[in-house]
Amino acid sequence: MRRVVVPVLFTAVLVAGCSSDGQPQDELMVTDNPVAATAARSPAPTVAPAGTVVPLAKPVTAMVADGKTRTLAVATGADLRLYDLDALDKAPREVTLPGPTDSLTLAADGGPLLAAVPSGVVRLDLPTGTPKEATVDGTPSAAAAYQGGTLVAVRQGKGVAVLDGDAVKRVISGGLLSADQVYSTGPGAVVLDRLRNAVFQVDVNQGKIGQGLRAGQGATNGVVDRYGRVLVTDTRGGALLAFSIDPLLMRQRYPVPGSPYAIAYDGARDLAWVTLTATNEVVAYSVGGEEPVERHRFPTVAQPDAVAVDPVSGRVVVASGDGGGVQVVQP
Repeated sequence: MRRVVVPVLFTAVLVAGCSSDGQPQDELMVTDNPVAATAARSPAPTVAPAGTVVPLAKPVTAMVADGKTRTLAVATGADLRLYDLDALDKAPREVTLPGPTDSLTLAADGGPLLAAVPSGVVRLDLPTGTPKEATVDGTPSAAAAYQGGTLVAVRQGKGVAVLDGDAVKRVISGGLLSADQVYSTGPGAVVLDRLRNAVFQVDVNQGKIGQGLRAGQGATNGVVDRYGRVLVTDTRGGALLAFSIDPLLMRQRYPVPGSPYAIAYDGARDLAWVTLTATNEVVAYSVGGEEPVERHRFPTVAQPDAVAVDPVSGRVVVASGDGGGVQVVQP
C-alpha cells in the first residue's frame, strides 16, 4: 500500500502574547503544562541487528560521524569516544567532557566537533580530541556553527546564545519555553522548542526570535538537508516533517510509524536516516523529491537513540541508549 504524504503549507504565525505569569499564550499551545516528547521505550529485540555490532555497555547519548578525518564520535554522558571510522574494532581515543552531553555536531567537515554540556560548549579538534570550553550560562543543550561564529540553544535560558570565538556576544530570547536544538541553514537559523513543540526562526542580525510553527504533536530531533530545509522527527505524532526557512513553511508531513526519534542526513545520497525506537528499526528515506520515499529498512540494536552516517561510504551507524552497543550497516 502506498503511503500518503500530506502536502502542508502552514504559514508561520508570530507568537507574542503572554499571560499574567509571563508564559507565552497562543493557538499553538495545546496544554497549560507541556511535557517534552522523548524516545519511546523499546521492546526487547526479536530480530538480530543487521550488520555488525561493536560492544559498548554504556548508554549512548549522542553520536556524529566526520568523513574528512574518518572519525566517529560517540558520547556516553560525559565520556566521549573517538573511533576510527575505518577500523571500529580498534580501541577508541577517550576524552572526558566537563559534563554530560546529548548533542554532538560538526562545525564543518573535518571539525571542530561541538559538544553542548551544562556549563557551556566544548570544541574538540579532530581527530586528536583536544578540547576547549566556552562558558555559556543557562544550560546549553545544542550548538551549531553559523557564519563564522557559533549558535547555542540554551534550554533553561529559553534562548539562543551567539558566540564570537569563546565569548557570548548576545542571547536572543522571547516567546520560547525551552531552547533544545538550533540549526544553521547557511543564511538562516532555526531553534526547536520541545516544550512549545514548535520551530522558530532566529534573526541573528536583529537579535530576535521570529515567527514560529507547530511541529507536529511532539518533535524531538532535526537535521538540515542540502536544500536548506530542516527535517524534524515528530516522535509523538509518528511523522517526518520538512520545513523551509525563508519563508517558514511546513512543506511536508510524511507518516512514519514506530516513534521516529534520532535522525541523520546523507547529503551525497540524499537520504534521511531515522530510528524507530518503538520497533528497533532504522529507515532511510530519499528526500529529494516531492515526498519521501523509503529506500532501506534494517533491524537495530535495542533502544536506537542515536544515528550517524558516514558521508563517504554511506554506512549507517546506530547506537543503543540501553547499553546494546554500536551497530554498523552498509546499505
